[in-house]
Amino acid sequence: MQHHTCLASALALVVTLCAALALSARSSQEGGVSELGGEWIYFEDRTEGRALENHGPPMSSKFKMSVEDGAVVLNGHGSGHRNVRVALDGSVTEIKEPNTISRYRGSWKDGLFEYEVAFERLAGESPNSLKRIQRSFRPTAEGLLVRVVVEPPLVNESHALYRHAEDIPLPTPAKASIGDLNWLAGAWVGKRSSGSSIEERWSPPAGGAMLAISRTVNTSGKMNAFEYLRVVERDGGLVYIAQPGGAAAIEFVLTEVSAQRAVFDNPRHDSPKRVVYELSASGALSATTGELKGGTPRRMDFTREGGK
Repeated sequence: MQHHTCLASALALVVTLCAALALSARSSQEGGVSELGGEWIYFEDRTEGRALENHGPPMSSKFKMSVEDGAVVLNGHGSGHRNVRVALDGSVTEIKEPNTISRYRGSWKDGLFEYEVAFERLAGESPNSLKRIQRSFRPTAEGLLVRVVVEPPLVNESHALYRHAEDIPLPTPAKASIGDLNWLAGAWVGKRSSGSSIEERWSPPAGGAMLAISRTVNTSGKMNAFEYLRVVERDGGLVYIAQPGGAAAIEFVLTEVSAQRAVFDNPRHDSPKRVVYELSASGALSATTGELKGGTPRRMDFTREGGK
């Protein structure tokens, strides 16, 4: 009788330990998945052998993920779909559109979330050159490691590191006063490659600030873009504040300044992360936006209105 009691107790202990281990493993896995949640900002390209000028985000510069029971919800992943629920059990999420069907399939294993999206053109539509995108996401101590494979016609593989904005270090501000940007004052005009005209009109430094308005007018003579701009003194340095289309303000901190050049950085912004103004020896002004490191910056060249 005593032997049977001991055996029953031992079996009960084994069952309890197995249940505890299973619960621990499940909790550990769920905890890992939860690390995918939140908004992620592109930090740096990690693709081996890629030329510096080709560096850039392998997908959107900013995207979101949220974790639900047994699934990850995608938002802003560059596939044109919002709030796509990708199950972690390998089942397919199908999204039908007028001309295409997109199928998502995902999984979570060993600390890695992977999913692929396959695109199918419906009958009667022209062939689609993009057939499949595979993406994987691994949470690490330094951020989220992202791998993207696009195929066919050619297989293109990219690697990058993304971080939450609050985990991206802010730049060291340069010491300056608003008078140091006196060379930027004036009315500046230029032409985009599309033929549209663009202007930036900067007020002289006064009251610790310079104010500007930017306007783009297309070849039909209609305004198709505008932006409110200002540079203000703050804590012994300067801050460049942009409001494209009058939207919420985006701030960039002055990190470099000289008699004819000013560099403003915000590594926590998705794109651009850097704004540079530079006055040439001939008196022309260039405005360049891009990444902090590598990539192909976008440049706009201006001359003073009236050529003065």
